[in-house]
Amino acid sequence: MKIISTYKVKICQTHGAFNATVEKYREATDFFIDVVLSEWEYLSKMQSPFDKLRAIELLTHQTANNLNAKYNFDRKFHKFPSYLRRASIQEAIGKVSSYKSNYENWQEHQQGREPGQPKAGKIYPAMYRDGCFVRTGTFTARLKVFINNTWDWQNIELKKTDVDYIQTRCKNRKECVPTLRRRGKNWYLDFAYEEEVKLQEKEISRQIILSLDLGVNNDCVCCVMKSDGTVIARKFLDLSREKDCLTHALNRIKKAQQHGALSTPRLWARAKGINTHIANLTAKFIVDIAMRYNVDVVIFEHLDLQGKKRGSKKQKLHHWKAQAVQAIVAHKMHRLGKRISRICAWGTSKLAYDGSGEVERDKDNYSMCKFSTGKKYHCDLSASYNIGARYFIREILKSLPVTLRLDMEAKVPSCIKRTTCTLSTLISLNAELAA
Repeated sequence: MKIISTYKVKICQTHGAFNATVEKYREATDFFIDVVLSEWEYLSKMQSPFDKLRAIELLTHQTANNLNAKYNFDRKFHKFPSYLRRASIQEAIGKVSSYKSNYENWQEHQQGREPGQPKAGKIYPAMYRDGCFVRTGTFTARLKVFINNTWDWQNIELKKTDVDYIQTRCKNRKECVPTLRRRGKNWYLDFAYEEEVKLQEKEISRQIILSLDLGVNNDCVCCVMKSDGTVIARKFLDLSREKDCLTHALNRIKKAQQHGALSTPRLWARAKGINTHIANLTAKFIVDIAMRYNVDVVIFEHLDLQGKKRGSKKQKLHHWKAQAVQAIVAHKMHRLGKRISRICAWGTSKLAYDGSGEVERDKDNYSMCKFSTGKKYHCDLSASYNIGARYFIREILKSLPVTLRLDMEAKVPSCIKRTTCTLSTLISLNAELAA
């Protein structure tokens, strides 16, 4: 499996040439977007991306063998680097292709607004080696930038701590082309590093999994489980202090808006920073638990967070970074050679893990629930049991021959429909397999 990690390196100096370089790159991309839109009927017949790139270059770039270009790109963008020109063309082709497909879907269904014309937007140029980026030392380099109305080389210094960190972490990885990017008032080079990782292969009966229930009340509830339904460990994470800070930051924004403030970028930046910090702490907690118990697979719920949020907790749901947590954990686990999996989230919290049916939430404490048998239990912990059980049921049935699978489904009918499976279903299925 190929894994790509990105690390940013701060450029010590702040040059106005970087602003001009990015602006020129965006203007060139807008130019090529107009060309691609005009010639789309001709370009859409080509299957290969290289053929489209070559066709647009013939239409826009004058050479000794192509003196009559239909669109004179070189007159407006004198001495524009060839690497950046081709990158702009590829960017334009991608944006126009996406626009055309979205427009066709809109014409078919006529829902929502008509897709707008594509624009370059806030894109940043990739500084290709030799053509745009050359290393002159461990902490120094040269960039080809737009300065004094021409394209020339500019010497830069890279922050020592960033370079030392990358040399320590990424010495055995392949370095890809850096991207020039601005964050706030500072400029950075974003280096992408590529590595090959072989994921572990283990029989389902020998696997140990970590099933997760990411919630709004409790940040994370973990359950380490074996294939026979044995629960090895249960862990809870509740970042009450960080959530209080987030609530305080959101209340400050609300108060400022009540006093007529239309824009509060600093207050929003603080709230987003706290929210990102909560996501990072949650992901670190999950990975630490996975490493402590040497789990083979981490199981998530497949969460559909699209659409408008409704209900009393819509603000909490809006700021809930469940997908960001899943992305961070997936990246870290893949680098360790571990796997991740997702299961259907329907009914995991609603159904009791012991198979007694639907639960009743406690109105005073939403994290607790009451089973139909009268038993009181932690609702998110019950959900984590069901999440792990559904994964094992799916993988066990998948590995069985067709005749044996149909026999098991006949003996354990609750495993036929995955959205009704609970931990008790997994225990019953293992009992029938053992018999």
